[in-house]
Amino acid sequence: MDKLFGTDGIRGVANKKLTPQLAFDMARYVGSYLTENNNLEHKRAIIGKDTRISGDMLAASLTAGFNSVGIDVVELGVVTTPTVAYLAKETNAQIGVMISASHNPMEDNGIKFFNTTGFKLSDKVELEIEKRYYKKESLPEVIGEKVGIAVKDSSMVSKYLKHLLSAVSTDFSNIKIVLDCANGASYQLAPKLFEMLEAETYVINDKPDGTNINKQCGSTDTKELVEAVKRNKADLGLAFDGDADRLIAIDENGVEVDGDYIMAICADSMKEKKELNQNTVVATVMSNLGFELGLTNNGLNLKRTKVGDRYVLEEMQKNGYNLGGEQSGHIIFSEYGTTGDGLLTAIKLVETLKLKNKSLSQLKKIMRKLPQVLLNTKVGDKSKLSSSKKVADKIAQVEQKMGQEGRVLVRPSGTEELIRVMLEGKDQQQIQTLAEEIVGVIQQELS
Repeated sequence: MDKLFGTDGIRGVANKKLTPQLAFDMARYVGSYLTENNNLEHKRAIIGKDTRISGDMLAASLTAGFNSVGIDVVELGVVTTPTVAYLAKETNAQIGVMISASHNPMEDNGIKFFNTTGFKLSDKVELEIEKRYYKKESLPEVIGEKVGIAVKDSSMVSKYLKHLLSAVSTDFSNIKIVLDCANGASYQLAPKLFEMLEAETYVINDKPDGTNINKQCGSTDTKELVEAVKRNKADLGLAFDGDADRLIAIDENGVEVDGDYIMAICADSMKEKKELNQNTVVATVMSNLGFELGLTNNGLNLKRTKVGDRYVLEEMQKNGYNLGGEQSGHIIFSEYGTTGDGLLTAIKLVETLKLKNKSLSQLKKIMRKLPQVLLNTKVGDKSKLSSSKKVADKIAQVEQKMGQEGRVLVRPSGTEELIRVMLEGKDQQQIQTLAEEIVGVIQQELS
């Protein structure tokens, strides 16, 4: 039985793996499951999408699926993932859906489901839905006036914009910012937000055509943003991904500032204001060892989870922490949202610069990254990683060689047939060589 859900919903090449039929079927099974104990006369789902050309096709299929099991649909149009999560909760929708493959190339797409509280579905719920889907369990027969209806309404987004504005305590006057919208979901909302906050703003990659999302731009490729920051003598640059649930920054010197730095900067500021619960940040195993050392040196604690912002959020909920995220720029401020939010992170970062009256390059001195190597290798079946003795032996050998001065992480990708090999240590050449050795064994055993 193929696993449908990865670490961030269902994802694949649109119209190949992620077909309109699959979208239709999943809407029916997810919709029925999430509303089966709900006696409301009008059950409702909200659907948003990024700018991929396949978004309309999948939105139509999802809408038809929900309507066929008696669920009304409000189509929001192009919005960010955090917008959907926020509005699912604030509008009392039973289901929120975002159509996006985040930072992936345009030919991919994905479907992320949120429940009525704005949280992504748990592993347990996803497994139950998969089980019902593969068993082809019977669904409610809906006819006549009980069939759901669909309407388009983009005006709801203003609620989310007001929510963001409420999260900062100062305007951004006298700060010059370059925004890279990745030709994605933030192309309208991000410029409007920063204009309302009175920042001097320059915008790039805000002209989506359905095929240029994430194409040599955004959080996964910041070269153009670096040049724009230097050219405009800006205080910083802010790069979003396709669905704007992550942020990567560029300092005034054109140097990239990733999620680890941003979390460290915001955590230190929150600690000073006595706003950081238990002086603790939650991050995944992918966060740099230098991030952990930087937090420790500043009286802050780190809790690590497996990769995926859902697992960060679970740890935050479980122990009452209010800041967490990933090196990739998915950062959660739980006081304001239930998922990673690039726009929220951006304004909290700029707010910190403004209140401290310091540059981003000054603030990032809170930590120093250790050299890190991350290699991805394609395999035939990533599930076989856990049972390969030769790979395990090689990892143990490398760990012994590095001792206490490094870290090794080997894991399957949650969304692709890849194994990710990450090493950290003091010597860049050594960890590069050791990472390549591990990759070599993986290719021998799993390709």
